[in-house]
Amino acid sequence: MDNEPKPDGIVLTEAQRKSRRQRSIAIALALGVLVVLFFAVTMVKGPAVLVRPM
Repeated sequence: MDNEPKPDGIVLTEAQRKSRRQRSIAIALALGVLVVLFFAVTMVKGPAVLVRPM
């Protein structure tokens, strides 16, 4: 009998882990840029953003 424990799920290679990390960082940076862009547009528009007819 083999007493060596088998890993649960999928085991990624080192290259796959590195690729996943780089992809996650790229997604996080893109999301951060969008947040900054939306904030900047809101600041440029000023308080008029909140004043609109009902």
